[in-house]
Amino acid sequence: MLILDDILLAPFRGIFWVFRKIHEAAKEELEGQKQQITSSLSELYMELDTGKITEQEFDAREKALLGRLDVVTAQLRQAESPGRDRRGAASSNRSSRSGAPAGDQTEQPRP
Repeated sequence: MLILDDILLAPFRGIFWVFRKIHEAAKEELEGQKQQITSSLSELYMELDTGKITEQEFDAREKALLGRLDVVTAQLRQAESPGRDRRGAASSNRSSRSGAPAGDQTEQPRP
């Protein structure tokens, strides 16, 4: 019976292996993007220190880079915990529709 189980499950194991490799490659890409953004921020600080850019330029570019870094970090966090409970996303959507601020994570009473 074990041989039959192995034969029947082999295609599913193969597909699962492919998905795992795709997930790993995507995670590596996100980590590379995070490192690139971090190095860009370092260069930006150096440009400000040396006087190559103004404070206004620095603020605008820093805001854009930090926004990108936040997005990549959130995607990495999501990629590292794929089996996470999805109820948190549903409750945050419900609170944003009810007029509560998007960052408010208070539990709404259910009807």
